[in-house]
Amino acid sequence: MRYDVADSGVATILLDQPDTRNALSDALLADLVGAFTEARDDERVRCVVLGSTHEKVFSAGGNLAGFAAEAPLVHKHWGIAKFPALFTLIGELGKPVLCAAGGHVLAGALGLALACDLVVAKDGVRFGTPEINVGVFPFMIMALIYRNVPRKKVNELLLLGEQISAQEAERLGIVNRVVPAEEFDAAVSEWAQKLAAKSPVMMRLGKDAMYRQQDLGLEDALAYLQSQLTIAFSTDDIQEGVQAFFEKREPRWTGR
Repeated sequence: MRYDVADSGVATILLDQPDTRNALSDALLADLVGAFTEARDDERVRCVVLGSTHEKVFSAGGNLAGFAAEAPLVHKHWGIAKFPALFTLIGELGKPVLCAAGGHVLAGALGLALACDLVVAKDGVRFGTPEINVGVFPFMIMALIYRNVPRKKVNELLLLGEQISAQEAERLGIVNRVVPAEEFDAAVSEWAQKLAAKSPVMMRLGKDAMYRQQDLGLEDALAYLQSQLTIAFSTDDIQEGVQAFFEKREPRWTGR
């Protein structure tokens, strides 16, 4: 896996195990948890881009060899716990995460993409949960899929195991934007730069609220969001943003 932080505040995490098509092994999941933790704790980082160095595949999903390996059941249980830990970490990161789907997004990798805040896909990329075709089922990512995609369509993906195009994924809300191959890198960079340029303190408050309120009842969600807006009023950045708007200039964020 590759990790670096640009001067712009964009951290890039690249899956880089082409021999396994970036299968989400215990080791790779641990590396991802480590990289996202580093990005979370690094004050320079304003946005994270998650991508792949593989020309055709973002990730083929869970490591099937690990499923069939001779190992104590409890060890397998601990291993797959890294999936919910990673999804939760991304949700609670306090910084926006952009998935750059430059290759096929399959099985457990679909959950990883959906855990991200935004997904940009290259034209020609395919998405799917083909686990049922090899006698497995996408248990660990089911909660994320049902929270992003209409129920009957999820049933179709899970039960038939067929793949869909990037355009269909966009129509279903899995993907935000599909771009031609020659425009892909520029499109990812454009959105990453825009995200990194926002107020870091407001982005953190906003993303935390997005994650926390998603499963609350309406009255509880409204009460929680009211409290978060009150907290936002106390920040320097909200005052700077409003002042910059009226003075017709770019805001100068302090992150306070």
